[in-house]
Parts: sequence; C-alpha cells; structure tokens
Amino acid sequence: MIEKLDITLIVNGRERHARVEPRRLLADVLRHELGLKGTHIGCEHGVCGACTVLLDGRSARSCLHFAVAVDGAEITTVEGLGGGDELTPIQQAFHRNHALQCGYCTPGMLVTVQEFLAREPDPDDAAIRRALSNNICRCTGYANIVAAVREAARALREAGT
Repeated sequence: MIEKLDITLIVNGRERHARVEPRRLLADVLRHELGLKGTHIGCEHGVCGACTVLLDGRSARSCLHFAVAVDGAEITTVEGLGGGDELTPIQQAFHRNHALQCGYCTPGMLVTVQEFLAREPDPDDAAIRRALSNNICRCTGYANIVAAVREAARALREAGT
C-alpha cells in the first residue's frame, strides 16, 4: 500500500486540502485532485512552460514540483488571474492581439506575463522576448504575443496597477 500524505495549499486565495502520494506532481494535483484544468501538462520536463503557476508569487513549473514539497504554499493558477467574469488587462490584450491559436500554451504564458509585468511594468520588446523565452508556443511565431504583452503593459501602467 502506497502511503498518502495530507497537504494544504492556498490555491487562488482559497485553502485547499488533498491527500496525495509523495510522488504526485503539483501539476497533477492541481488538475486531477483540485479540478483546475487550466494548468496544462506539455513536456513534463519543465521545458515548455504550459504548466506554469505562481508559487509563492514566483513563476514555477508545476510539473517539476512534488505536491508534498510545496505543502503550505500559495499557488496561483491561470484560473486565479481573472476577476470573475471580467478579463484582466493581460487577457484582454491577448484576445485583441490574437496572441493565441490552439491555446495550449496560453495559461502558462498568461501566468508568466502576470509575474513579469509586476516586476517590469515598462518593458521593451527584447525584455518581453526574454521573459517569454521559457514558454514554448508552436503556433503563433510570438509576434502577436509580444504585441499583446506590450499592450497589456501599457494598459496596466495607465490603470496604475
């Protein structure tokens, strides 16, 4: 019989509990135990960025963290970025600039951009490309994504957030 451990996570501002095997990855717990399907699993090696979440405020690959190792942590998934039914300025910019095609990479991109723009509110295109260099998109060619991040940065600055 495989031992299971009780863990507590603060996910999108809400305390969540799970009973998991020590080998379970955070991405799997988020998706299968907590029902947060926005965290996508792509390469399972931390390369593609589809599983990116904010872990205690910093972007992290949820496919590289054992859930038991982050017991007590604060996790923000793509579902936690929005304001209910309203799109965030970042989501609006991605929509307006057609910065997605299949959408598989989009949750990881949105989470990455959220952290990036909080750190660097007025980035140039080179900084945006560096920030996105750990997120792979096989559909868009990145031009629309960079334009969306530029627009989101401007909107956030104008809103004073």
